[in-house]
Amino acid sequence: MNIKYIFLLLIIFGFIACNDDEEIVIIPPIELDPGAADFSKFVALGSSTTAGFTDFALFMAAQENSMPNLMAQQFSLIGGGNFSQPLTNDNIGGLLFEGNVMQPPRLYFDGSGPALLPKTPTTEVTQVLSGSFNNMGVVGAKSYHLLAPGYGNLAGVPLGLANPYFARFASSAGTSVLADAMAQSPSFFSLWIGSNDVLGYAISGGNAINQEGNFDPSTYGSNDITDPTVFAQVIGALITTLTSGGAKGVVGNIPDIVSLPYFTAVPYDPVPLDALTAAALNQGYAAYNGGLLQIEGLGLITAEEREDRTINFMEGDNAVVIEDETLTDLSAYGLPSYRHATPEDLLVLPGSVFIGTTVGGNPLLINGVSVPLADKWVLIPSEQEEVKTATDAFNIAIKAAASQAGLAFVDANSLTKQLATTGVSSGDFILTSELVLGGAFGLDGVHPTARGYATLANEFLKAIDETYGSNFEEAGALNDIGDYPTNYNPALQ
Repeated sequence: MNIKYIFLLLIIFGFIACNDDEEIVIIPPIELDPGAADFSKFVALGSSTTAGFTDFALFMAAQENSMPNLMAQQFSLIGGGNFSQPLTNDNIGGLLFEGNVMQPPRLYFDGSGPALLPKTPTTEVTQVLSGSFNNMGVVGAKSYHLLAPGYGNLAGVPLGLANPYFARFASSAGTSVLADAMAQSPSFFSLWIGSNDVLGYAISGGNAINQEGNFDPSTYGSNDITDPTVFAQVIGALITTLTSGGAKGVVGNIPDIVSLPYFTAVPYDPVPLDALTAAALNQGYAAYNGGLLQIEGLGLITAEEREDRTINFMEGDNAVVIEDETLTDLSAYGLPSYRHATPEDLLVLPGSVFIGTTVGGNPLLINGVSVPLADKWVLIPSEQEEVKTATDAFNIAIKAAASQAGLAFVDANSLTKQLATTGVSSGDFILTSELVLGGAFGLDGVHPTARGYATLANEFLKAIDETYGSNFEEAGALNDIGDYPTNYNPALQ
């Protein structure tokens, strides 16, 4: 019997013993019911958020708190079978390739901010695991990668084109993620894929290519945005195949990328200056500002653009200086495309440790101040619009394919927006997207904490209830998010 039900009965018996003269109404516990779903063989497909990636790494404790594993624990109460995962060797995180570090260890909070755990990874990707695995989440996978034969073949293709995480547990060198999933004849599946089809572009500060109109994914770079037609075809093929044997399932859409703390934690104006330093910096940009006035006088730019591009520091907090390729190209006149950042610009999380550093130790060359930030450090509004346009198109395709197949659906996009605004209430907690303190996202600013994964698992379970008539929520079988940590102790190894 479930412990919570035993505890409930003990309380009831206690009331009976103390109140013999009062009428006691005993409310029987609600028995879990799978509804129309069969959880006997559950397989989860996706990328890092399915694998349990957090704090910039995949490690054992995080995998044990992965969203699909938390779902499988509830499935096991009503006929769900064993849920196996390709566990890493330890809680250090990172990967080795033939003894050399190819992925660094996890992050931890050192009291002032995120820092790499000072340990060496022990998980060797060339040591292939045997058996089949229910958690088919592959760190770094894009939508079309799930269909690609040989995606884990480190020996057959250049290392940069194979996925070391899949290489660890692929059944053969030539298999695909989808093929290994289907070989298990799943009765129920989760599919949460597509974030990486746009996330890499955003993380690189838009320093990649939007491949809209290019229907050949083999020509894409690792950070490029996937063409929406390609994405829709891939999602359709994945769902058609996964449901071909009668399996039911739940599908999640792509989160609101720019709501993640990776893009919101660093302010646009993190440069405190005194009056003397501000004046010195303004002197350094005087030639640039004067050149803008001359170009305006020639009618090559408007007064508004000249004002937008003018660099002017003052005492107090100042906006960083950035390069903006969308500005009028004045390189023929010897003028670069500089401007101050605005609240509409999103500085990426690594900028927090880069801004204010010097170039070559020269105190006059300060990154983000006297040396403007390159494109990779900032997601400007036009790049944010590209991310949004692609995400919206991808999510339309996901929702349409899930609806046509009668699958349960989770709106992760709305959930991330809510985390970034009002927060999400669960039990006694309110989770937000604030880095470190919000509880929902880990130290890498992109992936959930264990508590965040527990919250997501609950959302997936509630969606399953709604579509298939199960009763995880009604029966009190959702995860208590207070049981899951928001960070991992650095001593955990």
